[in-house]
Amino acid sequence: MSVLKSLQPQEVFSFFETLAGIPRGSGNEKEVADWVVNFARDRGLEATQDDLHCVLVKKSGQHGLEDAPPLILHGHLDMVCEKEDGVVHDFEQDPIELLIDGDFVTANGTSLGADNGIGVSYILALLDSKDIPHPPLEAVLTAMEEKGKVGAASFDTSRLTGKRMIDFNWITDKEILAGCSGDITFTVDIPAEWEPAPATHPEAVLLKVRGLSGGHCEFDIHLERANAVLVLARALNALLSQYDVKISDPHGGAQNNAIPMDAQAILLVRPEDAEGVRSVISELEAALQNEYRLADPDLRLELEPAESPERVFSSAAAARFARLTALVPNGVLSWSLTVPGIVESSNNLGTVRTTPDGARLMSTITAAVTSRKHEILDRVRALAALAGGGVRVEEYGLDAAEFPYRPDSPLLKTAREAFSDVMGHDADVHVSQCSLELGMFSEKIPGLDIISIGTELHDLHSPKETVNHTSVTRVWPLVKEVVSRLK
Repeated sequence: MSVLKSLQPQEVFSFFETLAGIPRGSGNEKEVADWVVNFARDRGLEATQDDLHCVLVKKSGQHGLEDAPPLILHGHLDMVCEKEDGVVHDFEQDPIELLIDGDFVTANGTSLGADNGIGVSYILALLDSKDIPHPPLEAVLTAMEEKGKVGAASFDTSRLTGKRMIDFNWITDKEILAGCSGDITFTVDIPAEWEPAPATHPEAVLLKVRGLSGGHCEFDIHLERANAVLVLARALNALLSQYDVKISDPHGGAQNNAIPMDAQAILLVRPEDAEGVRSVISELEAALQNEYRLADPDLRLELEPAESPERVFSSAAAARFARLTALVPNGVLSWSLTVPGIVESSNNLGTVRTTPDGARLMSTITAAVTSRKHEILDRVRALAALAGGGVRVEEYGLDAAEFPYRPDSPLLKTAREAFSDVMGHDADVHVSQCSLELGMFSEKIPGLDIISIGTELHDLHSPKETVNHTSVTRVWPLVKEVVSRLK
């Protein structure tokens, strides 16, 4: 039964509800890509998908705009998969359970996928329309945007003829996005120097970091929220400085571009140290709760019994892992002097995973200036060199370019005029700290004119993610008006 059937415009929300029913975490886009291709072909449209499940749909112009220059539409199919502690949900199998809460649509205990499900829904509604005047459309729906923009990096732009693009991966209806940062993702591999679990450490406990707010690594990075992976490293360093604790199976975070909400590791403890370990964690929890009383008031450190692992990090490797992790640059690293109030560069230490060789950190640097990205990455390489022990730093995915602001953009001029007529006030033109796929398209297609139109979204990449459905009601007429003016 439809949850959103009472919301308008139905031509957008019906597609959003359909997308919510299709699991589409990053790397799991085949089912949703197949659905989009079948949707398009059922309507007589040309549709293809590539090996990574990026989809291209082409539709002829209509209602007087058949001979207008083509317009590229862009969104991404994948979503970040986060859930509240204790929620049972399989993101590879289960649909998102939608809820309406006043003016907002949210999900029951999980991330919503409004990033970028709402944007994709606008595109599907345009492709489905028979009465909206628009130029020839080339809809590009990329895969694995949330994991290093892998789909856009491989997308064959030679199949596109358009020289202007409207992106729908933005988060507010009060402005038109006209420029943004780039990013680069990297991994840090730290060897464990595995040893058998010693008989001298019979007590196994699971140290858990819980209760954090998380959020988007770009839109929320300046809010000074706690990073669960860094909190875990801080706790491990506090313990290792006082006790001979063995560690195993570090794990935390959902994705490189989401501020990690939770993290954990198994500890092996000697009986005579058990009370002291609990005391260290209790004292650190109190200190952290004071430090983050405003930014993350529900932060918790928990210890619970665990099954003893067969192997643990060597003492040297455990210390190296805890210290190196704690020292990875994180959060806002520089503020823009060109656009006051905007973050120029930041880094988000997004995940830690146990690997056959030890542990892997994954992190994303966002910067409005390409050289800043590489300077930060060079710092991490220098840190790894100092750590020694075979620590390796490697780029993951691609080096995504920034999307440069063009004040003379014809597309921006048209969109601003349409915005004023539809919304009844002037649009703010914004250059953002975030990193989108648009810089990559502008590099591949010389002279490409790009803007992004957004919808009011909140708490992206977290279980608190919402979309204001009244914003969709406002934005859909704007979308129709903009495309109808593109002669």
